[in-house]
Amino acid sequence: MQHYEKIATTILSTAIHRGAEKSTCPSEIARKLFPDDWRKHMKDVLGVAIDLHNKGSVTITQKGIPVDIKDFKGPVRIKII
Repeated sequence: MQHYEKIATTILSTAIHRGAEKSTCPSEIARKLFPDDWRKHMKDVLGVAIDLHNKGSVTITQKGIPVDIKDFKGPVRIKII
């Protein structure tokens, strides 16, 4: 993926800044990095977030509850662990 490192760094820095009690939306990351065409990068951002989840760096949640990343639908949030 072309922007992997930039996306991963932004996800981690944003999540760390928010702290363990708060989360961030993948669209916030996409808007920060790609303000003019952020929607087309949403799959990349979510893909990197899932990879970071698999590595144990972040957790992906819905309504504050960790999701099964192999089987989820709808909007998610990203939290630092």
